[in-house]
Amino acid sequence: MEHYGPNPAPVLAPQIPSRRATLSGLGPVTRLGLATRGNTSLECEAVLAAIDRGVNYLNWCGRPDGMQEAIRRLGPRRREVILAVQLEARSAAEAKGELDEALRGLDTERLDVVTYYYVEHREEWEEIAAHGGAAEALEAARREGVVGAIGLTSHQRPLTAEVAQSGRLDLLMVRYNAAHRGAEQDVFPLAQRKGLPVVTFTCTRWGALLKNTPDDPPGFVAPSAPECYRFVLAHPGVSVALMAPDGAEELEENLAFLDDWRALAAERYKELKAHGDRVRRWAGSFP
Repeated sequence: MEHYGPNPAPVLAPQIPSRRATLSGLGPVTRLGLATRGNTSLECEAVLAAIDRGVNYLNWCGRPDGMQEAIRRLGPRRREVILAVQLEARSAAEAKGELDEALRGLDTERLDVVTYYYVEHREEWEEIAAHGGAAEALEAARREGVVGAIGLTSHQRPLTAEVAQSGRLDLLMVRYNAAHRGAEQDVFPLAQRKGLPVVTFTCTRWGALLKNTPDDPPGFVAPSAPECYRFVLAHPGVSVALMAPDGAEELEENLAFLDDWRALAAERYKELKAHGDRVRRWAGSFP
């Protein structure tokens, strides 16, 4: 059960102050980013179309897919995008191997963002940060310019906040959506104080937020995917909200947000918070 604590830090007014954010050392980025997952399908042409529409934060899942092909085909346009990957390795030797594999797979000389992937236990971070750990290889790659920024991907908010204070991270990647709002007090305030950009994932809660629940009030209309991204981006602590559409049709629906960049109405924002609470009760355990 997600615990919000006695005094959650709510968004007082839903606003989207800017279409773009600045990631430290990486330059401006459109706040709606694109990710691929192993269980979704997105063709190369769809990814290139998203880039043409202004999406320039690309999070590759590490498997052969349309995003990989699109990146390999960018040529001189490679400098237009911020390319992010996740690193599963915990040791320096394994990390170096993974980095080399990603560079070859994407036909690039630089990875703009690399995050330690799904660090869910303190022991994992201790292994990463220790002598001979993955941080040794990744920080060396950052000094050499092969890696632009180092981040952490985790579902564990207290651990994320603890590691963020180590001074060894440039970026955080956490779950945040209308049904999982604990980052509002556990992660965002600290990240803002330290100037750490936050990239969010699971903005639609694997699609559960797009569906009605048995407890919905009369007349309630479940949100569209763009409304879910509007909800996430209403928080000033969020730099980038990642979408992970399954196919060109879903991608096009999401990209409509770029043509209608605005905040949710205050009443709709409240409705989505209440809907998120209902989804938590009915959608089952989080994958």
